[in-house]
Amino acid sequence: MMDRELPRRQFLRGGFLKSLQSETVKQQGFLGVRPPWTVAEAQFVADCTRCGDCIAVCETQILVKGVGDFPEVRFSRGECTFCMKCVEVCRQPVFRPTEEAAWQHKVEIQTGCLANNQVECRSCEDNCERRAIRFKREIGSVAKPQIDLELCNGCGACLSVCPVLAIKVLTTSASE
Repeated sequence: MMDRELPRRQFLRGGFLKSLQSETVKQQGFLGVRPPWTVAEAQFVADCTRCGDCIAVCETQILVKGVGDFPEVRFSRGECTFCMKCVEVCRQPVFRPTEEAAWQHKVEIQTGCLANNQVECRSCEDNCERRAIRFKREIGSVAKPQIDLELCNGCGACLSVCPVLAIKVLTTSASE
């Protein structure tokens, strides 16, 4: 199945083949994840000066220089603590008010999840502070994960701890 948001550059590099995709692309998608509270992508790209100040102050070091040297989140490095340092240090109009939701993306658990394959694992639940991921007990089977999308804030705490990378960022249409 081909990703609907496959940029032309990724297509020409063979990015439509799962075997050629990096682990980050498999988890976060082709477009990447911008820092929390950023404006729409087109406005962000137009106004961001790529100075790197937000990357330097990120306390969990999850912000990195991405495509075109624009800041991107790498959840493989950890989670976002919503410290707001990136918002405070930036001198450009690329952030929304921090009273709004930081991100529109959520997460989804793929079929490769160990618990879905009868192996006991709850690392995602153990790392989810908001308890958006819970496990429902089943008689004669391993408890299965369930996500409460209303509680999920998109922090990424569950992504880096999954031993089989079965959790993926789910981008919602409201993010644009």
